Order: sequence, then C-alpha cells, then structure tokens
Amino acid sequence: MKIEKDTVVTLQYKVAEPTGKLIEQSREPMVYLHGGYNNTLPKIEAALQGQETGFQVVLQLQPQDAFGVRDESLVRTIPKAEFPPGVKVGGQLEGHTDAGQAHVFHVMKIKGDKVMLDGNHPLAGKELRFSIKVTGVRAASAEEIAHGHVHGEHGHHH
Repeated sequence: MKIEKDTVVTLQYKVAEPTGKLIEQSREPMVYLHGGYNNTLPKIEAALQGQETGFQVVLQLQPQDAFGVRDESLVRTIPKAEFPPGVKVGGQLEGHTDAGQAHVFHVMKIKGDKVMLDGNHPLAGKELRFSIKVTGVRAASAEEIAHGHVHGEHGHHH
C-alpha cells in the first residue's frame, strides 16, 4: 500500500545534527495519520508521499522546516519568588506569550533569585538530519480520519 492521504504510517526514525551526532532515536515506532493533519513535519510528509513499507530516506532540514527558528521574545527571566516551591531546571511551566496566548516554557537555568525560561522548542534554530524508515502503511479508520490522529497501539487513546 502506498502512503497517501488518510493512511496510517508507522516508522522508525533518528534525529541527528548535520555532523551526524545523534540527538534522538525512536524506541517505539512512531505512528501518524498522513495527509495534512499536522501530525509530523510537512517536509517529512512530502518525502513519504507515494512511498511504501521499506522506504528509507535521510532528510536534511533547515530550522524553518524542522522546529522553527528561535524566537528570542520567548526567552524570559522571572523572579524565583513568582514560582511555586520545587521549580527545577528541565521542568516545564505554562505561561503566556507577549500576545497573551498560552504557551509552554522550559526552565533553563536558576541563578540566585532568578529563573530563566525559554518557550522555544528545544530543537528550534537547529539544522537537523532525519533518518526515516517506513515499517508499515495501512488505511486509516473513519474514526481516525474524523479525529485527525491515529488510535490504538502507539497512537492516541481516548
């Protein structure tokens, strides 16, 4: 079966720096609903369109095609007194952008009475190499199409 709109794609992937240094590797297969549902990066969907099980590809993506360019307006330094006790580096907190939209911020550093937050994706601003192997393709169910995501094993559970 070919990968096309409303198919469920199962794949293994590796994400590396352009030098080849591994950043992340799938332990469990990644499963997503193909066809413009924003379940994976658009350049990955484009590369997989029309392919079949067994297809392998290496994609070198620029920041704007991967996790975006860094937005320095999403970097904040806030007094530690404004945080609940137990705030730790690596933690995540929900806050708001300058435009007032809810946004997740990562605690990057705690220095004295200041907490440094970053609302950028950890891989924002980086050129990345994605190595992908398609391990399965199937037709999506009507419910998966209606919900815009995969259900069941390795997918979304209600």
